[in-house]
Amino acid sequence: MRALFSVSDKTGVVEFASQLVELGWEIIATGGTMKLLQTAGLDVINISEVTGFPEICDGRVKTLHPKVHGGLLGRRDLDSHIAQLKENGIEFIDMVCVNLYPFRQTIARPDVTMEDAIENIDIGGPSMLRSAAKNWSAVTVVCNPDNYDKIISEIREFGNTTRETRLRLSAEAYTHTAEYDMMIAAYMRKAAGLNEKLFLEYDLKQSLRYGENPHQTAKFYASPDPVPYSLATAIQLNGKELSYNNIQDANAALNIVREFDAPFCVGLKHMNPCGAAIGTDVADAWKKAYEADKVSIFGGIVAVNREVDKETAELMKPVFLEIIMAPDFTQEALEVLCTKKNLRLLKVDMSKEDGGHSQYVSMNGGILVQEQDIDTKTVTSDMCVTEVKPCSDAQLTDLDFAWRIVKHVKSNAIVVVKDGATLGVGAGQMNRVGSARIALEQAATALAEEGKDIRKEGLVLGSDGFFPFDDTVTLAAEYGVKAIVQPGGSVRDEDSVKKANECGITMLCTGMRHFKH
Repeated sequence: MRALFSVSDKTGVVEFASQLVELGWEIIATGGTMKLLQTAGLDVINISEVTGFPEICDGRVKTLHPKVHGGLLGRRDLDSHIAQLKENGIEFIDMVCVNLYPFRQTIARPDVTMEDAIENIDIGGPSMLRSAAKNWSAVTVVCNPDNYDKIISEIREFGNTTRETRLRLSAEAYTHTAEYDMMIAAYMRKAAGLNEKLFLEYDLKQSLRYGENPHQTAKFYASPDPVPYSLATAIQLNGKELSYNNIQDANAALNIVREFDAPFCVGLKHMNPCGAAIGTDVADAWKKAYEADKVSIFGGIVAVNREVDKETAELMKPVFLEIIMAPDFTQEALEVLCTKKNLRLLKVDMSKEDGGHSQYVSMNGGILVQEQDIDTKTVTSDMCVTEVKPCSDAQLTDLDFAWRIVKHVKSNAIVVVKDGATLGVGAGQMNRVGSARIALEQAATALAEEGKDIRKEGLVLGSDGFFPFDDTVTLAAEYGVKAIVQPGGSVRDEDSVKKANECGITMLCTGMRHFKH
């Protein structure tokens, strides 16, 4: 029995080859793999001894030879194949242990050049994998070091790998080469400015108990390229398995958290924020977010952008929550929260990054692709379009806060804010004035419970889209709103500006819309 080795990932390869030698296998190897195995004291046949031809073109050509591919592809059950191989001095190769040049790692480097990328396109490796995988009934093909132990175990027990294992390894090899070719195609197509094809690669992270509803099956797939603010790389420290809806909601919460650098907390239900606040620290942010809507947060999801400490954990513990997400938890906080066995605690990478990634939305028979809506303009006084100007830095801070929150509320979206916290959220209504009424009435009720009159609080209001009429401004004035931030861009902007001036309301237009359907 003979095995051909040519690996870029040399994890465990010496031990694997050593055990094959102990079991009576001959080892053929190429280049660096051969030197590594020889240094370990193994008797290794140079690939050039098999082919009778030296490696040429800086190693670009070494395994593309009939004595390699004939040995892999020749069928053991056909006398004609056996005779042809014997006539041409070709011996069978019973195993291929190959993994490919590190193309993904190469193109991920910020300083990568096209020349670097091209030189890391493997040719002989995929060819050997495909040949061995095609002849899986007789040849064992292994491209993942995780399979080494199982292969050795089966050879020890049965004298060779089982047919079932060889079939599975064949499928893995074709998957490996397909992913590899897809990466190369995507890279080259981008360089060539071609975009009529879309290649996606995701790995199964977990099978879910069910989907959006119990009668729907669902799976969670993760990108092989890790990104910040992602559930795909989050570490679960406590609680039940995540559900489909948990993942959707948690992702929405993380997209809100990434907006803020100051200590911040958001409570979320059904992909809309129900309470959000900045604070002096994480405990203060949690208290303000919770006070914003104590009813809706029940059974909700919470995300903070600071480590959860014991004080914060003790404040959160009495509230029924599905998930708490943070960049970390202190040991004392875990001791408090892990007493609730079903509460999911997720440690999430919240490091900042430059730019966004593509966002995919499936539809019947197709897929929509867009850039993530990452960039958010900071609200500044020069955005003011009314005669009434912002009255203070605190008001500008609240306007900026409202703008960053309303961006993540389902359109038509309205939020009402005071002192760095939401007081009312209007989401997903068929008209904007309807959303405004919901948000303003919610704020009025919350303030009334504290014995306060909403008309005297100097609230600010944020809208994700422009006002086609002045009705939302009129309603806001009735509730005492003193400042509004919105994108602008309506052909009737002047109507709203005029109404704001009449009502003594400051209005700022950012020039950027943030619809969230």
